[in-house]
Amino acid sequence: MVKLFEVRKSVAYYLTEPAVRLLDKTSVTPNAITWFGFLLAVGAAVLIIKEHLFAAGFLVLISGFFDILDGALARRINRTTRFGAILDSTLDRLSEAVLLLGILVLYAREQSFTPILLVGIALLGSLMVSYTRARAEALGVECQIGLFTRAERVIVLALGLLLSQIAGALVIALAIIVVFSFFTLGQRLVYVWQQTKIK
Repeated sequence: MVKLFEVRKSVAYYLTEPAVRLLDKTSVTPNAITWFGFLLAVGAAVLIIKEHLFAAGFLVLISGFFDILDGALARRINRTTRFGAILDSTLDRLSEAVLLLGILVLYAREQSFTPILLVGIALLGSLMVSYTRARAEALGVECQIGLFTRAERVIVLALGLLLSQIAGALVIALAIIVVFSFFTLGQRLVYVWQQTKIK
């Protein structure tokens, strides 16, 4: 799991480095990028509701890119703040919720019970994965382990939207998010238990 975290970190660095170098020469702040990424997610949710799923999937990927760009820029210009970290985390959760609620509206219109249930469970799972890490780190336990973090959830959701012309692609994406989110939740709970149990 530690190696997986390092892989994510390396990939994020190579993806964001050219943009960070460019933004470093401007007056754009990390918090502004955080807000812009959130607005892109809201835009993607609107596209989902209007049934423009391919365009929504593309916008979800761009929003995900801005999600890693804000932290990279903050570290580059040495403007990491506690408020910035909280703002980033809060808007990340809201972004996921808005996207899933957009999908919920889409399936509610069709009165499709199974996809609606999957959306609800996916929302619960994604929030619990993030909550477990936040709660653990509030107790002083570093908890960046896990097979299926926000990055993987964003990619799978975007692929489900991009491939939505294929029957059941979005439902499969939601099912993957559900299964692996709860698997990751279990991983984190076990890890925190191991780190905090009395030896």
